[in-house]
Amino acid sequence: MAAQRAYTTHPLVLRRVTVRSVHQVTPRMRRVVLGGEELAAFTRDGTGHPAFAAPGFDDHIKLILAADGDVHAALPAQLPHGIEWTPAEHRLTRDYTPRRVDPEAGELHLDFVVHGDGPAEAWSAAAREGDELWFVGPKSSLRLPERLDWIQLVGDETALPAIGRFLDERPLDAPAHVLVTVSDDSARQELALREGDTVTWVVAEPGDAEALEAAVRALPVEAGEGYVWAAAESRALLPVRRYLQREQKLPKDRLNVTGYWHREEAPAPEAEATADAAVWEPARIPSPLPWLVARAALQLGVVDAVADAPGLSAVALAARVGVPVAGIGVLLPLLSSYGVVVGADDGASGLRLGPAGEELLDEHEREEYTGHEAELLLALTHLAPALRGGGSPWRLASGGTLHEAVAQDAERYGELVEECEQLVFLLGGLTADPLWESIGTCLLTGPGSASVAAALDDARRRPRLRVAEDAVPVAVLRGHVPAPDRIDWTAGPADVAVAAKALAHRTDEEAVLLLARLAGWTRTAVLVEASRPDGLSPHAAEAALHAYAATGSPLRDSAAIAALAHRSGWEVERTIALGWGTEATVLRRA
Repeated sequence: MAAQRAYTTHPLVLRRVTVRSVHQVTPRMRRVVLGGEELAAFTRDGTGHPAFAAPGFDDHIKLILAADGDVHAALPAQLPHGIEWTPAEHRLTRDYTPRRVDPEAGELHLDFVVHGDGPAEAWSAAAREGDELWFVGPKSSLRLPERLDWIQLVGDETALPAIGRFLDERPLDAPAHVLVTVSDDSARQELALREGDTVTWVVAEPGDAEALEAAVRALPVEAGEGYVWAAAESRALLPVRRYLQREQKLPKDRLNVTGYWHREEAPAPEAEATADAAVWEPARIPSPLPWLVARAALQLGVVDAVADAPGLSAVALAARVGVPVAGIGVLLPLLSSYGVVVGADDGASGLRLGPAGEELLDEHEREEYTGHEAELLLALTHLAPALRGGGSPWRLASGGTLHEAVAQDAERYGELVEECEQLVFLLGGLTADPLWESIGTCLLTGPGSASVAAALDDARRRPRLRVAEDAVPVAVLRGHVPAPDRIDWTAGPADVAVAAKALAHRTDEEAVLLLARLAGWTRTAVLVEASRPDGLSPHAAEAALHAYAATGSPLRDSAAIAALAHRSGWEVERTIALGWGTEATVLRRA
């Protein structure tokens, strides 16, 4: 049975607004009221865009700023249906939650925590009536379960706008139990509480993980069907998430934990003193040893063991994870030097997690060391022979192609499906295309199939869906596709076939075979693939290498996709830009 869709998607539109007023909510919170014609439906460069909509209490819009002050050079390109983040050296973006949206007045309220740091807070401090601000979003709104007996809203000061909006608008009729950590009592706000609600204020330093976890543990455990929403500093939330999942055993669909900000560790005085000198030192390529040791610590259960039982000695840790003491002794020096554990040299206090270790408690963080992405990285040890002799590093490392591996491994294919979940936010340009007006049946293939089905559902496009996957991938997809009862889980003729990220784990030869296979079922096909790096990603330079590791081909651009199509008897009719470096290529049978 498929889980309920957690989010509703929205068109991504770049909007300009201006400041109408600024005032202090508390000594720790500044409110900027924004307005403008582009909050309503508007037309830019001949393309019409819908009115601003942010129906969810924790929706996020992305403010666009610039380190050099040239905001216009930092703006993304507006597509008819989406955003393309073009390279911009000085672009700064920050996510903020609308505190209030007033369509009748044409106003949007944003609350900024006054902490004296950060580009967005600095902009709000200098904001005056008439100043302009550009933003994009929101891309989605959270869907809460329909029936709840209670909800907990947990956060620090940055979560107050979302908590305040929830209490004002009440998206569900259930008692709300609010917990907020504030830096001092002056940050408290009047909240719209009802009978049955509770509120707990805890004074703690921003990002204090111990204080936040202790406060959450002190909350009463409610009976009945509940939901916990939490937002604060990302690292401070890790023990909270762990407690709610492991001890309270809340299922994933009853828990939403979001890092609203990330605390940067202050450099040591020695580092500050030598910063100028360091500029003149030759650049050093980082060693892979810390990555390999962190991977081993996760695989052996070292990080989880120290998290579950702080204060363990090295001997006790070795016994707990089933590794000889000498083996643990090999790991601890590097784990300690990189902040994964602390106390390795202090026998009295025992071991506990350091800042890097706390981050490794996050599921997404650990996937970089133990998941599909990590396996691709390890395959790059065969990069030189692959470049010299052809073929993919993955094939040289494993003896088979990545496609062969994922087709036989449900867990690995499931990782690809989850990686494609973000695709649903980019498919507005595809679902709005006129080709759907004459489509009665659609054949889906690729790990992005679930996102395509969800996007069609959001756009109220309801063709009969079929899935062209092998047995293991079909079993994985069933749990991710909305309304699986409306889907024929066997392949067959269709008006159109959509291959969503189906080529990203296939070699060129395997891609041609897939396209030839699709030609036996339909005369129209659409390929949804990333053709260039995401301009917002800090790892954009690595995109081509990751693609090469998987398939033996660089990131396939439009010309490369067209060449594969021609080899299998297709002609490219047109290309639809979807944003974030992703395109939909429409093919017709030659």
